[in-house]
Amino acid sequence: QVQLVESGGGLVQPGDSLRLSCAASGFTLAHYAIGWFRQAPGKEREKVSCINSSDGSTRYADSVKGRFTISRDNAKNTGYLQMNSLKPEDTAVYYCAAALGPLGCSGGMDYWGKGTLVTVSS
Repeated sequence: QVQLVESGGGLVQPGDSLRLSCAASGFTLAHYAIGWFRQAPGKEREKVSCINSSDGSTRYADSVKGRFTISRDNAKNTGYLQMNSLKPEDTAVYYCAAALGPLGCSGGMDYWGKGTLVTVSS
């Protein structure tokens, strides 16, 4: 059974850090681009970051550049999103997704997790 399971969300204060994990099962994550998305209440889903499988190249939304770092551990079939200097506006449900096609991060996602909630509040 194909699954992506996010973990690591929680309630933190502004300026704190969190590391989200995205564990894949039922397929080999190394062959896929990994994307992280978020959706805040009342807002559209936003693509936060993505890492390609072919060359490990990464992309970030302007809102998180310099604060978030995406990575992957193919041996563990897991992707990560390190989030530093968190702000209240980072509050959202964070989803990981995987894309197999040749477009990688530029294409659509094939598999999605169910999300993990990140709340940044004092």
